Amino acid sequence: MALVLGASIFICMYNEQGAEKQKAFGYLARKVIGFKYINRWTIFAVDLFLVTVVSAITFWFIGYIADSFYFVQFGYRVAGITILASVVSFLVNGTHNCILRYTSSKEILKINYAMVLKFFIELILLILLKNNLGFGPNVTAAKLGLAEILNFGLSISALIFLRLSMVLLYNYCVRLLGAGIKRERVLVFGSDENSVSCVHYLEKSNNFICRVIGFIEVGDKINHHRIFDKRVYNIKNRDFLKKIIIRSAVTGIVFSSKKAVLTQKETLLPFIRNLGVKIFVLSDTNEINKSTGSFQMPVNEINIEDLLSRDEIEVDMQTIAEFLSKKVVLVTGAAGSIGSELCRIISTFDVQRLIMLDNAETPVHELKNEIEKKYLDSDKFSFLICDVREKLRLEKIIQEARPDIIYHAAAYKHVPMMENNPTEAIAVNVQGTVNVATLALKYNVDKMIMISTDKAVNPTNIMGASKRIAEIYTQSLSRAILNGEVEGKTKFITTRFGNVLGSNGSVIPMFKKQIAEGGPVTVTHKDIVRYFMSIKEACRLVLEASVFGKGYEIFIFDMGEPIKIADLAKNMITLAGYTPDVDIKIEYSGLRPGEKLYEELLNTEENTIPTKNKKIFIAKVMEFPYQEVKEKVFQLTDLARNSDVLKAVKKMKEIVPEFKSKNSVFEQLDKIIKT
Repeated sequence: MALVLGASIFICMYNEQGAEKQKAFGYLARKVIGFKYINRWTIFAVDLFLVTVVSAITFWFIGYIADSFYFVQFGYRVAGITILASVVSFLVNGTHNCILRYTSSKEILKINYAMVLKFFIELILLILLKNNLGFGPNVTAAKLGLAEILNFGLSISALIFLRLSMVLLYNYCVRLLGAGIKRERVLVFGSDENSVSCVHYLEKSNNFICRVIGFIEVGDKINHHRIFDKRVYNIKNRDFLKKIIIRSAVTGIVFSSKKAVLTQKETLLPFIRNLGVKIFVLSDTNEINKSTGSFQMPVNEINIEDLLSRDEIEVDMQTIAEFLSKKVVLVTGAAGSIGSELCRIISTFDVQRLIMLDNAETPVHELKNEIEKKYLDSDKFSFLICDVREKLRLEKIIQEARPDIIYHAAAYKHVPMMENNPTEAIAVNVQGTVNVATLALKYNVDKMIMISTDKAVNPTNIMGASKRIAEIYTQSLSRAILNGEVEGKTKFITTRFGNVLGSNGSVIPMFKKQIAEGGPVTVTHKDIVRYFMSIKEACRLVLEASVFGKGYEIFIFDMGEPIKIADLAKNMITLAGYTPDVDIKIEYSGLRPGEKLYEELLNTEENTIPTKNKKIFIAKVMEFPYQEVKEKVFQLTDLARNSDVLKAVKKMKEIVPEFKSKNSVFEQLDKIIKT
């Protein structure tokens, strides 16, 4: 605290030109911005000290000007009553539960409420204890009331002054550091309450340095009103917007929400992108670093895939938070697209420990840097390198950690790669799942949630079949536990969904790269369709399914309407500011090995049971005897271990009769089995 105040005085008094001084100013400004937020009990103590001193000085002052010995004498005794009244008022109103540098009208209102309560408590105590405190008959209740009114005003002023000083200091340091940094010159879309609040967040961001030029609205009405002394432009047509952007050297347009962006998806956005202007969207305001109290990029540049997704499914995050509270959680495949997003969400909850496990060293390292940067107090996070195929290493981890919940996201997922490497698909997707499930059961894990795929339904490729076998194994094991055939308490839950927007190696990153390179954009078939949802909503649905899953269920998600990949490519080209088949060509390369034109979320023999979330269903699937499944799976994994490819794939088809290969060398096995 002393460092911050000392730095503020130095900066404000000696802000002169000169390289050495500017270097010193920059150093001190960085210290102020990087200073960890003040502990709430420190704020409580400082506030208590301030109002106590103010109260004492108030009564001394009144005694001095009124030549009243009683008030002067009381100035020394005021501490006890003031401290008592202040402690009650601060605790009731929570004035200390704030970050000083981000003081808002809400915190100022809390101070006012606290001081009103303090005023009445003090006044009542003074009147009741007047005689005990040694006041004479000349000190009336009216005089005490007048003294308390002055005390009330000065106390509020002192507390507000402290907070405003911190706000001004922090904003000054942000501006000082941003002086030599290239700023984004932005326009804010809209002039409603949400759009206006954008300016508030932008000014408090030390990660997104920008200058707000003004606001823009779509319409042809003419007005000259201003907000925060910034012009509101009414955009009559594209030429007018282009003139504003060129004249004001605008580099970006900020939207208050993703919903606001989507309203201009087919009109304004392609035009803006074609001009080379960036599109930013305000993030959720709860994205605050809980360790430092600083905003973590409240504004993010919008991704093309963000504009392609439908409205996200609402999930009860409070229930999920309560479910995971104080639990030890293990995530396998933690560095992948789904696994890493699960970790990001779970890290925001009050878990006892979060163990992030993957066999990919560099992605784990990147995840570690990301999580530790956001949460400096990272003792509850562990980042481990482990392959789910290595049972001994995996057992050591689970034995020591004793997780309550396991989210099993580790898997090989790329269809063409697994079609060429079937024994590896079996080793990871089947044997890896068996290892995790076996150890979860052995060490009394409450729940294991497996991430599956729509490709497991009527599979036409090795990857989908391997995931279906993993589903069958965990489901039959869970049923065996419930029926008393196997001893244990672990509940095994499966979640099944389609493609996620922007996941590693998926079609969208590939299209983005091809568009950036000027094309062509390659699509396998003009009629191929896929289901899509955002990574975030997929992970939230997985978490919610884990809450109310009782074991043995296969949860499927409402993926909405399937998207034609050719249309997806055209939309992405358009949103990038180009014209399909004119600026950037679309080429069709033919179906890849194991690929089919459409994916299914349910087997034709299956139906579903609704849940309390109308977007989550339970698939009613065929059940298999555990001992029979166990024997066949162990035979399969032995064949894979010996690299006996044809026999291994044949065994897969035996376990999953609906597995019919397409556009694959393994179609010959279907003909043999049929004959």
